[in-house]
Amino acid sequence: MEKKNQTLVSGFILQGIFNQAGHESLMFSIIVFMYLLSLLGNLLIILLIRCDSHLHTPMYFFLSLLALADMGFASSIVPIMLRNLVSQDKIISYGGCFCQMYSFLVFGNCDSFLLGIMAYDCFMAICHPLHYTALMNSKRCLLMASGCWLLTIVHSMLNTVIVSRLSFCVSREIPDFFCDIPPLLGLSCSDTTPIKMLIWTEGTLAIMGPFLLVVVSYAHIFVAVVNTPSSSSKRKAFSTCGSHLSVVILFFSTIIWVYLLPTSGNKTLASLMYTVIAPMLNPFIYSLRNNEIKGALRRLVGRMRASLE
Repeated sequence: MEKKNQTLVSGFILQGIFNQAGHESLMFSIIVFMYLLSLLGNLLIILLIRCDSHLHTPMYFFLSLLALADMGFASSIVPIMLRNLVSQDKIISYGGCFCQMYSFLVFGNCDSFLLGIMAYDCFMAICHPLHYTALMNSKRCLLMASGCWLLTIVHSMLNTVIVSRLSFCVSREIPDFFCDIPPLLGLSCSDTTPIKMLIWTEGTLAIMGPFLLVVVSYAHIFVAVVNTPSSSSKRKAFSTCGSHLSVVILFFSTIIWVYLLPTSGNKTLASLMYTVIAPMLNPFIYSLRNNEIKGALRRLVGRMRASLE
């Protein structure tokens, strides 16, 4: 009980991403640069979609929500990571740890669900173009987005409350750079077997559910595109879904590497990939591979030049 009370007072120690002394300043500069790039890139995506009427479609509505989730995802991890890089005090409070876990789960799961919804949207646009406008109307899109956020909030709250009620009396050092469920379960001296089963079941559904939706949607899209005789239609289909598929591969490959594959390999690098690097790269992937985004950016720049003249 005494050890448990000490844990409640002093919190946990985050191991960090880089244990060799003397390189903290370099790592700090790199992470700050990537974080600012992530914020600016995702803000630009939201601004373009909000200001350009050509992008007021279901696909870009969900893309703006994905950009918002990416900003929250990175912001739940990076500030504390930066503090630990420049500070000798790597302790995160008990409450701060579980607040970070909750934020990380909300935005991370929301990313997963939104990618699944966007794959379904691509499927409807390509495989059912005549019914697309009626089926993917604004009311249905808003309902799908609301359901996505509600599911992630409830799922994240349930997992955070379950883990926060455990006793942590063996060690306070988290072998990671943020408060995640697996390392915290490893620190607990409670019987975590039923909790692991519950969290594993829920976590598998939260990851594999959207992933399977992506796989099924793109399987139908691939068949539809292959059977399309027009080469221009094929190019349009690949232009519509190519950027989204790139983001899907980047996100789900690292998530599966961290949570579903054996413990061998550098999982810190994979965690850094989906928590910091992926939110930074997503806006550039959409900007470079999407002609409509590039067109909206040109129109925005043109309006800004005209206003200055």
